[in-house]
Amino acid sequence: MRRSAPDFWASGGLLPALLTPLGWAYGAAGALLRARVVPYRAPIPVLCVGNLVVGGAGKTPVVLDLARRLAAMGREPHVLTRGYGGALAGPVRVERDRHGHREVGDEALLLAAVAPTWIAHDRAAGARAGVAAGARTLLLDDGFQNPSLVQDLSLLVIDGDYGFGNGRLIPAGPLREPISAGLARASAAVLLGEDRARVAALVRGIPLLRARLVPIKSAESFRGRGVVAFAGIGRPEKFFRALEDSGARLIARHAFPDHHVYDESTLEHLSTEAAALEARLVTTDKDFVRVPERFRARVATLPIEVEWADPAALMALLTPIAEGAAHRG
Repeated sequence: MRRSAPDFWASGGLLPALLTPLGWAYGAAGALLRARVVPYRAPIPVLCVGNLVVGGAGKTPVVLDLARRLAAMGREPHVLTRGYGGALAGPVRVERDRHGHREVGDEALLLAAVAPTWIAHDRAAGARAGVAAGARTLLLDDGFQNPSLVQDLSLLVIDGDYGFGNGRLIPAGPLREPISAGLARASAAVLLGEDRARVAALVRGIPLLRARLVPIKSAESFRGRGVVAFAGIGRPEKFFRALEDSGARLIARHAFPDHHVYDESTLEHLSTEAAALEARLVTTDKDFVRVPERFRARVATLPIEVEWADPAALMALLTPIAEGAAHRG
């Protein structure tokens, strides 16, 4: 499982300063790799949804939203993902009735419910598999730093609460590459939530799309209900806040590491706690696929979706891609 980001990644101090030379080496190695690799250009448009930091920024909900939009435009998108947390390297098409999170990871199972999804550690091989299977557009969930595939449109998702952390490279901070270098390669940035980290001023030369994650209408059933919430995602506090925004009363909350695999004893404990408090046990859609099968009837989920401040600005970016698909195909 992926462990939570260290606290010092969000601040300054002696330790980040001492680790900064290692961050410079990490950044140089990444830049050298991108300079040396000759990327594969697919015969269909490739869209990438990535970020500059390690951990959850909200990429997967954005990918789900784009997949639905591209499908509505007749672009027949296929999603490529690395399948973090799964054992398969691919390329393999995700089959929800055959694969579980141990084979393909949790995010791939969510994506496969919306569009054909491929696990592919080798992104170029995954692209070829998708094209052979009839894709008219390829949508990458993460992979912005992967140089093996030419990207026709790349969106960088930025968490408004966390931003770029302390602005330092791994291991001194959460950055996968320097901010300026990443923004220079991106087509646009997506700022999710309020800009509490004040990153909007750093995004120059590319469009900045503003959006937020909101509970879907069915989440109104939580209003006034007592809940015991648990989540093993990049930033569990965002999920807890969304529950409160839906009107739920959070009686207890439990944060686990990102991609945490729940065992039966953990769910037994959580179920017992919820029953004793006469509360509903609630988690995220992504966590739900990691809940043992026999406990799923006891667990509710809070479905969320992306709400765009300016949907027309997003479509202005997607429409040329759709037209490009028509011209290529």
